[in-house]
Amino acid sequence: MIEHFFQCPYCWEKISMLLERTIELQTYVEDCEICCNPIQITASFESELMIGFDAISIEQ
Repeated sequence: MIEHFFQCPYCWEKISMLLERTIELQTYVEDCEICCNPIQITASFESELMIGFDAISIEQ
């Protein structure tokens, strides 16, 4: 597991999450721990090193 910090696309607060680095491509929805809005998370790893991360708002 790796802890990754990023900015919420809604409230702009810095938040963190734990990511499993043995899974090469991950896409899921996680609620912001500050404003509770849903964020689509996409993370990609190669040889357990993060090579991409994106956190985008989900239009409701």
